[in-house]
Amino acid sequence: MSKDDLFRHGGVDADFQFSEQVAEVFDDMLARSVPNYGQVIEMIAQLLGRFLAPGDRVYDLGCSTGNTLLQLARRLESLDLRFIGLDSSPAMVHKASLKAEMYSKKERLAFQQGDITATPLEPAGAIICNYTLQFIRPLRRPEFLARVAGSLKPGGVLILSEKSISHDPVLNRAYIDFYLDFKRAQGYSELEIAAKREALENVLIPFSIEENRRLLSDAGFASVETFFQWFNFVSFVAVK
Repeated sequence: MSKDDLFRHGGVDADFQFSEQVAEVFDDMLARSVPNYGQVIEMIAQLLGRFLAPGDRVYDLGCSTGNTLLQLARRLESLDLRFIGLDSSPAMVHKASLKAEMYSKKERLAFQQGDITATPLEPAGAIICNYTLQFIRPLRRPEFLARVAGSLKPGGVLILSEKSISHDPVLNRAYIDFYLDFKRAQGYSELEIAAKREALENVLIPFSIEENRRLLSDAGFASVETFFQWFNFVSFVAVK
């Protein structure tokens, strides 16, 4: 796994993009930038194991390098699920496909390049959007989530993980500080932290827990609950 040192020299000339350079270090970036990343996947596996039927289809929208689906395929092998990862980045899809081949999972995993807001989806038992919705422009999120809900069978589940904000300024500042401490503990320098924050400023637009819950309810989900939170990172399960 290549180390994420993309921002070691500081300032950036453009907004963050899921380029070939990013794909090469993305696994390390996730592990060092998303608190409790592995634990959330384990909890997702538990939820899907409870809600899915054998042979169900599972989508991961914004699948990046395929880590989530690879781990779910291993944990939920007895259900014989069909996993499809969709991502707009050719470099991410290429890397995910190589991993599926390397771990002999090609018969159960398919990775496709495409715009997750426009690519048609087959009826599914579950759809996963881990740290994906925050990169979709806010005005497009209601339509996207309504389309996701429409692609789920009755009783199907959406798993949504997001970076969040608090509208309480004192708590929001505290959560940001805790997250910066987390990144420092993972070995990121102050220069790297500042440069990445600048690159993401106009690209990653987080909502509060309440705003995301309202979006999911308005999209047609009958039940919406959080199942994990670490300060300003939160995961939801929404049942159709």
